[in-house]
Amino acid sequence: MERIERISEEIKREMSGIIQNELKDPRLSKLISITHLNVTKDLRYAKVYVSVMGSEEEKASALEGLKSAAGFIRREIGRRVQIRYTPEIHFELDNSIEKGAYITKLINETSGQDNSAKGSEDA
Repeated sequence: MERIERISEEIKREMSGIIQNELKDPRLSKLISITHLNVTKDLRYAKVYVSVMGSEEEKASALEGLKSAAGFIRREIGRRVQIRYTPEIHFELDNSIEKGAYITKLINETSGQDNSAKGSEDA
């Protein structure tokens, strides 16, 4: 299990570099990050969860760009990471970062309202 985790982290690191530095697709924004990567035990498939900041249209466009570049990314990972099989890559959109930011905003707004209510009570 530990071996698969190490391989997943190595693939994730290499894939991040490829996406940020080598893909020239105009559909891909610079605000793409890989949040999680699951590799099957036989190393045949990798499910990559990506977070894209932007509108729903930009997210869909970026996901399409990544899917069309999957073959190139797989070939580059095969060259850079020494493993027997280079996994077939499947991209999924991950909205967890945006959800976390939204929840943080709500908490800050609520605590701000609490502080202003306490301030008016003290006066």
